[in-house]
Amino acid sequence: MLPILQREIVEKNGWATDEELADYFAIGQCTPGVIAVNTATFIGQKTAGTLGGILATLGVVFPSVVIISLLAGVIQKFSDLEIVKNAFAGIRVCVCVLIFNSVLKLWKAAITDKITLVIFALVMIAATLTNLSPVVFVIIAAIVGIAIKSLGIADKKSPEVKK
Repeated sequence: MLPILQREIVEKNGWATDEELADYFAIGQCTPGVIAVNTATFIGQKTAGTLGGILATLGVVFPSVVIISLLAGVIQKFSDLEIVKNAFAGIRVCVCVLIFNSVLKLWKAAITDKITLVIFALVMIAATLTNLSPVVFVIIAAIVGIAIKSLGIADKKSPEVKK
């Protein structure tokens, strides 16, 4: 869903920038529910108010509910077949590639200088070595970002990270 959201929201419709979408993904990760649904709700509310948020949420959830309801019984009956297992193995690889592509696009929007690269590296290390909630990382990164800007540590002329 994240690659689809990025393509539809940023590239196709221009409802948000890559930076805004990265913010929505971060907030969506911290709020209860599925990140794609939360992000769609934020975009819907931004573009068309409360009704837009409700309709965007339904637009993301409803097709999935219908498809899953139709396929649930069929998949369970055939899940032991080798061809079905192989199909899901291929689908998992494809999903990884799509997520990786989204990560690269978010990287370009988020890692803009040496300081953001350091924040990224520290969060990556901490996330790998601990079992802390993503909410903790987002809050800490937000505080660090505010502190860096407030203290003037981030220099507007600092060299950009190669994208």
